[in-house]
Amino acid sequence: MSTSVADNLARVKERVAKACASAGRPESSVTLVAVSKLKSAALIREAYAAGQRDFGENYAQELRDKATELQDLDGLRWHAIGALQTNKVKYVARVAHAFHALERWEVAAELSKRREGAPPLPCYVELNLGQEDTKHGLSPEALGDFLTRVRELPNLQPVGLMALPPPTDDVARMREGFARLRELAHARALASLSMGTTHDFEQAILEGATVVRVGTAIFGERT
Repeated sequence: MSTSVADNLARVKERVAKACASAGRPESSVTLVAVSKLKSAALIREAYAAGQRDFGENYAQELRDKATELQDLDGLRWHAIGALQTNKVKYVARVAHAFHALERWEVAAELSKRREGAPPLPCYVELNLGQEDTKHGLSPEALGDFLTRVRELPNLQPVGLMALPPPTDDVARMREGFARLRELAHARALASLSMGTTHDFEQAILEGATVVRVGTAIFGERT
């Protein structure tokens, strides 16, 4: 079996389409973000040539460097998907199409400041549903007050929620975590859900994901 990026991408898109059909949703309702962290610019070019336009990077400086190296690719959209330190905001604010890990007020304020003069930056507030020490994110209880403050910032646009529910191979538990995030988003009038990775993106789509972040199934294991 071929393991080219183009072939892998085609298989993932087919799986996305099948999950959307099972959920009674159009395929266009889900954005596939190819997570390219620690992958070469050459591999990103391969995915781009195969039709992929949305790419996710975890590290701010890597995002900055790749955005510069690949600026010749028209229509490429960068998604900043990792936790961000205040002193690294400058690397993300101008080049990101969206930010998927907003959890700190200081970062929100700095993003808004450095986004001035550009369109508002779509942001997903990250929640830590399982209150896991190893993961970033706000508690669900803190979401309301945080959103109220962020919505007052002029250059950010909170569009949805993001979470990495506790890992499990139990499909029912997977869907339970995704369903909880969907309910929290609905309660706060947020239309978008960034959830689901290589391990569980089909279950996330069945529970309403509008963005799935898939790396390994497209680019292979990271070394």
